[in-house]
Amino acid sequence: MYSPAYAKNFTDEELKDFIRQNGFAILVNTVDGKLWATHIPLILSADNKLVGHISRGNKQARELKPSEEVMVIFSGSHTYISSSWYDHENVPTWNYMAVHVYGKPRIIEGEELLDSLRHLTDKYEKNSEHPVSVDKMSKKYVETEMRGIVGLEISIDRMEASFKLSQNRDEKNHANIISELEKRGDENSGAVAAQMRKYGIAKKEKPS
Repeated sequence: MYSPAYAKNFTDEELKDFIRQNGFAILVNTVDGKLWATHIPLILSADNKLVGHISRGNKQARELKPSEEVMVIFSGSHTYISSSWYDHENVPTWNYMAVHVYGKPRIIEGEELLDSLRHLTDKYEKNSEHPVSVDKMSKKYVETEMRGIVGLEISIDRMEASFKLSQNRDEKNHANIISELEKRGDENSGAVAAQMRKYGIAKKEKPS
């Protein structure tokens, strides 16, 4: 994953927190010798594994082998940055946040798969007015639905990230970008502005 030096200085815990907050991912491997991607929600387990499931009818399901690495892409807020916001001539760019995870998959079944469905449903139902839960569904219905999916757990062998948030700008231009983003009023621009405030600008090393 390409990332400029100023956009990749983050701790593993920061990256895991990003995954928790941006759980809709892209699972990538090869199927019949060609790249294949599936968009799925994944949760980060207590023992730092990615857990989820895909349709049994998805060709990708039969190519998930414990000996072969997969890549999982997590994307966060992103937005266009106009170079008209700078006090000097420059080109436009795009600010974004993304994490790539590489690891090997393991198929999960039975109670292990059922438990993963509980956690996934509970996570996204918690803010619903009338939340549903796996445990409130009939046993027969859940068992029927489970036959149509393949559960998986993916180890986190390494992570790469790019949080490109104009950290390479000086304080004046950095502040102006934030101001212009906040004027837009859309969700992505506001979220990127908030992250820019959080991470600030890159520290310049003093000559020795």
